[in-house]
Parts: sequence; C-alpha cells; structure tokens
Amino acid sequence: QRQFVESGGGLVQAGGSLRLSCTASGGSFSFRSVGWYRQAPGKQRELVARITKDGKTNYAEFDKGRFTISRDNARSTVYLQMNNLEPEDTAGYYCNYFINPGAWGQGTQVTVSS
Repeated sequence: QRQFVESGGGLVQAGGSLRLSCTASGGSFSFRSVGWYRQAPGKQRELVARITKDGKTNYAEFDKGRFTISRDNARSTVYLQMNNLEPEDTAGYYCNYFINPGAWGQGTQVTVSS
C-alpha cells in the first residue's frame, strides 16, 4: 500500500491554476508536518511548501505568493492550491512528511505551457 497518493496535476497554460491533493495512509498524518515537493527533469527535488500539524505554513521563495498549502486532518489529506502558474513550475509534485519522510509516492505531473 502506497503511503502517499498524489492527484490533481495536469496541463495548463501559463497564468492558470491547479489544486493538488495528497492523501496519506498509516494513521500518523494529523501529528506530523507535511511538505509539498517538486522535481523537474534533471533537477533535484525541492521543497515547495510545508504545513505543521497545527496549520502553520512556510513557502519557498519561488512561490511568490501564488501557492497555498492546507490540510484536512480528518481526511489525512494535504492540498496545494497553485495560481498564476508559470512554465518554470513544470515538474512532478510529491508530498511527504517533513521530518523522517517515508517512501515517496508516484507524484502528480504539472505541465505549464507558455
């Protein structure tokens, strides 16, 4: 059973929006900080945003106020609302625990055309 299942990616034009979802299994979700990460071809995986168990958030500089991370502990799900997408946001997007991450899921692909 996969620990994280990401969804919501797709192909959008620059300036468009997407809402990503990631559902965790295993029972410890509500007690842990969770992050959204992305990895573009030929590049290292990087943190996009994270949210603590209490809902405090942090964002990477490149978010520029365009992304919003949120969580629903009752559903063991974390969301990433992405607005005003740019071609540079094209990547596979993944979620995982921020501390002691588990196995990575398959991710969801986001492709932004110019």
